[in-house]
Amino acid sequence: MAISKGKESAITKKRPLVAYTHPESIISEQYRMIQANIKFSMIDKRSRTFLITSPSKGEGKSTTAANLAISLAQQKEKILLIDANLRNPELHSIFKIQNSVGLTDILIGRTSFFDAVHHTEIGRLDVLTSGAIPINPGELLSTPLLQEVLITSLKSYDVVLIDSHSVLELTDTKLLANQCDGVVLVIQKGKTSLDQAIEAKKVLEFAKATLIGVVINEC
Repeated sequence: MAISKGKESAITKKRPLVAYTHPESIISEQYRMIQANIKFSMIDKRSRTFLITSPSKGEGKSTTAANLAISLAQQKEKILLIDANLRNPELHSIFKIQNSVGLTDILIGRTSFFDAVHHTEIGRLDVLTSGAIPINPGELLSTPLLQEVLITSLKSYDVVLIDSHSVLELTDTKLLANQCDGVVLVIQKGKTSLDQAIEAKKVLEFAKATLIGVVINEC
């Protein structure tokens, strides 16, 4: 099910947080349509944790995750955005925040959840960056501590969005997908082949994940 179609332009490349910097733009309206669909799934299934992924890298999933989080926060929701891409994290760069402490540090017991979360000035949006890139990301994402992080998150936030690695390249995303209530797949027109999109859907279904929709980025 395609939940929206968004156009990427120079504005999103120069200012990736377009939902915040240009809330009246057409692109921002597209993000609002997507977050409305996410909220609809919450009403229907009481879902609150959502994974954002793509078939391969470079398809705009981190930018999509960031702007969806902003759109939800603008609706007075308390939102946590987690960077669970422990190999190539991007959210700290997008939001221009430090990444010295983050999810990795929680999973190895180096710091507590609340000490690692960054508070932003965008509504009620908080960000949990990845932390230092570990040598064993797959192992860390398969530990029971990750489920504890999600449980702790849901005690303090209305919605948790998770930015992950692309689904066809590594097992990391499959480990995360079946721990979330829903998955949003981001594909890029002209880059993502039909075979890749179909394969990504099959992989997510095999992981017993619930695919709630597809975001199509157009160049």
